[in-house]
Amino acid sequence: MKKTIKERPPLLVAAGVIHNSGKILVGQRRLGDRHALKWEFPGGKVEAGETPRQALTRELREELQIEAKIGPELARYEHDYPGGSRVHLLFFAVREYGGIPAARAFQQISWAPLADLPKLDFLEGDLDFVKRLARGEYAPQLGL
Repeated sequence: MKKTIKERPPLLVAAGVIHNSGKILVGQRRLGDRHALKWEFPGGKVEAGETPRQALTRELREELQIEAKIGPELARYEHDYPGGSRVHLLFFAVREYGGIPAARAFQQISWAPLADLPKLDFLEGDLDFVKRLARGEYAPQLGL
């Protein structure tokens, strides 16, 4: 018997909230990708045998060419996309990293001021977090 969307475990995704001088690093998905040109926080799927922090460290290395120190978890929640996919999102503060971020897996990356984040066309699953982040709800955990 085929499992329904709600019966399948959600895809576990770890995202990094990287900040510098009050700005947050965000990436825009490539034109040919799923959810093309939508903005998101760098990160990705947690693979078998990885913790979310290990996955985020790997993803930031692959996507941005940086070596990051993963900080505290900021938020977690599940989101169901209209197409049927279900994700469990974990957002982590990234206060320290080595290297200069490069857009290896993105159309472009941008350092966006907190107040400007809601103006960007973010992935639907990130929208609630983006609004709370822009209101300053996570400022203490980010060291802002």
